[in-house]
Amino acid sequence: MKANVGGIDRTLRLVAGAALVVWAALVVWAALGKGPAWAWLGIVPLATGLVGWCPLYLPFGLRTCRAKPR
Repeated sequence: MKANVGGIDRTLRLVAGAALVVWAALVVWAALGKGPAWAWLGIVPLATGLVGWCPLYLPFGLRTCRAKPR
């Protein structure tokens, strides 16, 4: 599994994913009633940002990280 998520893409995924997960967790913790259940989807960009690999990039042949020099 080669890394296909790099630099800015990875940072944006980490920030957006963490923000969504924190938002969902705070709503659940505060017991404000109906929370944004869809915000738990922030786990996906958070995980792909941490791992550095996105399975959705494969079919499209996308890479946002630099190729390693040989």
